Amino acid sequence: MAEKVYEASFAESEDCIQSYADFVAIVKQLRRDCPWDREQTHESVKHLLIEEAYEVVEAIDQRDWDELKKELGDILLHVVFHSTIAEQAGRFTLQEVIEAETDKLVRRHPHVFGDAVADDAATVLQTWEQTKQQEDVDRPALAGVPQHLPALLRAQRVQEKAVGVGFDFMEAGDAWAKVEEEMAEFRAEVRPDGSGAAAERVEEELGDVLFALVNYARFAEATPENALQRATDKFMRRFAYVEAQVKAEGRTLADVALDEINTHWTAAKAQDASSDDAA
Repeated sequence: MAEKVYEASFAESEDCIQSYADFVAIVKQLRRDCPWDREQTHESVKHLLIEEAYEVVEAIDQRDWDELKKELGDILLHVVFHSTIAEQAGRFTLQEVIEAETDKLVRRHPHVFGDAVADDAATVLQTWEQTKQQEDVDRPALAGVPQHLPALLRAQRVQEKAVGVGFDFMEAGDAWAKVEEEMAEFRAEVRPDGSGAAAERVEEELGDVLFALVNYARFAEATPENALQRATDKFMRRFAYVEAQVKAEGRTLADVALDEINTHWTAAKAQDASSDDAA
């Protein structure tokens, strides 16, 4: 048996190992005996994996730990299910999946399992990307970022990979200057009344603004995807407040003047501030 690289205190209990074995066995039996499970392919259930991942994120955002436990179980089911499909097709096994990931984690954390030193998270990320490049020198530096990630998250991951091989601004001020440069180019394409160049050109310049903001967000230690989700949630919450106030008066938003809507909106912001203070 190979020597273990981790501390013995982190080894799982026999009960946990048995629970894992039982779970895998149940999935394999379902694959054999359940008509629905038997018919599925990687392609037929891939969208469900995406859905489950979003449900995990939602449980985290809501700080619903019981729900998170359930949703993580669903993710685990998909990992085992896809691995079982692959094993039946002679592609790879669940053990190979686990061993490959274990080897990768050890290899990409030389500051934990080797002699390297990393005193902060930024250094860890850089080491991770550099190690990935060393694993396959022919692999493009920006490879491995899924095309179908949400746009802000995809931009962030691409930029992180670029930083990992040393392509970065020297300091936050340089990154912010790029934001201002892109904003100026965007404004140059759009007139005050909203008209301007062809929509395609305007969209291209707006994309450059967003990409530059995502890059600056890294210096501000903010996650753009989370930030925009929270901003959207905040807008929806305040909009619902305004709508409720107007409805309580027996009217619809279409019946209300803009200045009155703004008054309700200011009250919604004040309510948010009070909630924040209470928290």
